[in-house]
Amino acid sequence: MAAPTELKLPRYGPDPEGTHPPLGFTGYRSTALRHPHQPLVLLPQMLTEVTGPLLGPGRLGEHDSDLTRQHAEEPQGQRIVVTGRLLDGDGRPVRDSLVEIWQANAGGRYRHTGDRWPSPLDPNFDGVGRALTDSDGRYTFTTIKPGAYPWKNHDNAWRPAHIHFSVFGSAFTQRLVTQMYFPDDPLFSQDPIFNSIPDEKARQRMISRYDHDITRPEWALGYQFDIVLRGSEASVFEEEEDED
Repeated sequence: MAAPTELKLPRYGPDPEGTHPPLGFTGYRSTALRHPHQPLVLLPQMLTEVTGPLLGPGRLGEHDSDLTRQHAEEPQGQRIVVTGRLLDGDGRPVRDSLVEIWQANAGGRYRHTGDRWPSPLDPNFDGVGRALTDSDGRYTFTTIKPGAYPWKNHDNAWRPAHIHFSVFGSAFTQRLVTQMYFPDDPLFSQDPIFNSIPDEKARQRMISRYDHDITRPEWALGYQFDIVLRGSEASVFEEEEDED
C-alpha cells in the first residue's frame, strides 16, 4: 500500500517594493471611491489552501483556448498567438493550472452591457478564453489583437490595447489577475493604470514580447508573456478597471 501524500502549505515571501499598484492612485480617479481605508487583515494559512477546489480539464471546452473558432464565422481583426509559462516564485513551472483571459474585440469593444461606446460588436467574437498549463507550465491562446478604447477617467482618455489574465497557482488562494500589454503602444504615457506601478522594471513585465519563432506564416503574429506568481520577478496585480 502506497504511503499517503504529505500535504504541505506553500510559504510566501514578500514581493519587492513597488511591484504592485497602491490601493489608491491619484491619476486613476475611481480608486478614491473604492479602495479600503482600513489596514488589510492577513488571514492565517490553513490546509484548505491546498485541498480546495480543483480547476481541471473538466472546465474546458473544445475551442476555449482558440477565440477565433468559437463561432461559425471568423472574427474580424489581426490574429495573434499568445503563449507563455506560469511560474512560481522560485522559477518552477506551475502545471495543470487554469489560465483565463478576457479582452475587447479588434474595435476596442467588450461584449457586455456596460460597454456602449460607438464601436461595433463582432458577432463572431466573445472575447473570453481559458486553457490549462502543460507539464512545462506553458499555456497558449489564439485570439484577435484587441483595439484601444475610450474611458472617462480624464480628458480624451484611451486605454492601451491589453488582455486581462486570471491565473491560479498550486493552491486556490494563489489567484493572480493581471493585464498584458503590447510593445511600443503610444498610449502608455497617458494611462494611469499602467503608470500606477511604482517600479519601472515591474511595469515593463506587463508588456508582452513579439516572438517571430512562434509567429505562424500567413496566419498569426506571436507574442510571449510569462506570468510569475511571486518573488523578485513577480507579475503585477492589476488595478480593477472601471470605465465610468
